[in-house]
Amino acid sequence: MKNAFLFDLNGTIIDDMEFHARAWYEILVNQLGARLTWEEVKKEMYGKNEELLIRIFGKDHFTKAQMTEMSFEKERGYQREFTPHLKLINGLDTFFEKAHAATIPMAIGSAAIMFNIDYILDGLHLRHYFSTIVSADDVIVSKPDPETFIKCADGLGVSYQNCIVFEDSPKGVEAAHKAGMKAVVIKTYHQVHEFNHLPNVLFFIDDYNDERLISLL
Repeated sequence: MKNAFLFDLNGTIIDDMEFHARAWYEILVNQLGARLTWEEVKKEMYGKNEELLIRIFGKDHFTKAQMTEMSFEKERGYQREFTPHLKLINGLDTFFEKAHAATIPMAIGSAAIMFNIDYILDGLHLRHYFSTIVSADDVIVSKPDPETFIKCADGLGVSYQNCIVFEDSPKGVEAAHKAGMKAVVIKTYHQVHEFNHLPNVLFFIDDYNDERLISLL
């Protein structure tokens, strides 16, 4: 059976994690007064926005409505700053076209809310490549829990062992491992040594011009 490709979004399709860090730093440190360094903010950037807020401030510090509003405020700030830089990571346009021409099923599996997923997919005209999209709103627990990628595979109707996950973060690769999936890691935001404990990495790439990707098609 052919491979299926499951793509994380931020840091994997677009190189935007620095902009997310800036937006979170503004909310967490400058507005909410969290005693976090820049590096500590970056380390907390995984999972759902609400999960991040609970990790830092505790379970009962904010109401759900407050967390939802802060989530949208953060994403609006991120989008304002990132829009002039909105583009695919190098080589990905060609890789998408080759995968699409080879009729490889593809899905998005992201901890982002649909507000951000729509922003990227529609802003870059990518929606036609993906028959399944799993967002933060579609799972109970986000990465490193495997639910996101399991739902992607189930939506595509493919077996887990035939899925190759494209990720930029250790938490995402861990989620793929727990789902029984291999992963290709793009080095936009994390260092190779951060993935040393994960046995499911096929290889690391700098961008999608890497010739080894051809073997997956």
